Amino acid sequence: MEGIPHPIPRTVEEVFNDFKGRRSGLIKALTTDVDKFYQQCDPEKENLCLYGLPNETWEVNLPVEEVPPELPEPALGINFARDGMQEKDWLSLVAVHSDSWLLSVSFYFGARFGFGKNERKRLFQMINDLPSIFEVVTGNAKQPKDQSANLNGSGKSKSSAKASRQSEPQTKMVKMSPPSKDEDESGEEDEEDDEQGATCGACGDSYGTDEFWICCDICERWFHGKCVKITPAKAEHIKHYKCPSCSSKRARV
Repeated sequence: MEGIPHPIPRTVEEVFNDFKGRRSGLIKALTTDVDKFYQQCDPEKENLCLYGLPNETWEVNLPVEEVPPELPEPALGINFARDGMQEKDWLSLVAVHSDSWLLSVSFYFGARFGFGKNERKRLFQMINDLPSIFEVVTGNAKQPKDQSANLNGSGKSKSSAKASRQSEPQTKMVKMSPPSKDEDESGEEDEEDDEQGATCGACGDSYGTDEFWICCDICERWFHGKCVKITPAKAEHIKHYKCPSCSSKRARV
């Protein structure tokens, strides 16, 4: 249970930052930390809730005891459905409820501190620019048109694009980040612009030129190296990379 140990956001920007922090924590629970999350949701325990915290962490805990609660509460009893559904369906269900909870928390703050029509509209637009947790967890995060055209093969294939960003053989096993400006000075500026629209499959944030990225060979989603705990040095020795979500799915098949 949370009990608001963090500073209470009062402006649109502060509420949005609170939303992003909680969202990142929930995405970690349902992707990179999915095994730990799965174990904590024991159906033999009491009604449990999944909380995302503003500091980008998460916790599975009992609901708060005070009535009414200080903040809107997440879906109750997520652990009871765990063993009665396929894992991917259960995670998708938790993701949908998590999206709903995040919106309710943000607009609770908006109502509490008297946001007007324009402030509420601005807050929603900022939130709506990010993929939902459900989209991230299911791999259905919408890509910008120019990026999807690039990734789906209108020009170079995904594997050859990866290889061109490293001076190594052109195979799909090569894992590297989307191209940086320094590496892409050979007339491939359009490709760089396309790739820069990518979003991380774990945290949902957009591509940054100063960050290392890696692509899953199964679902073909891009991830920040830091989000999946892969360094550039470690990636050099990986022939076929499987993201945590794909690894956990295959382990339980």
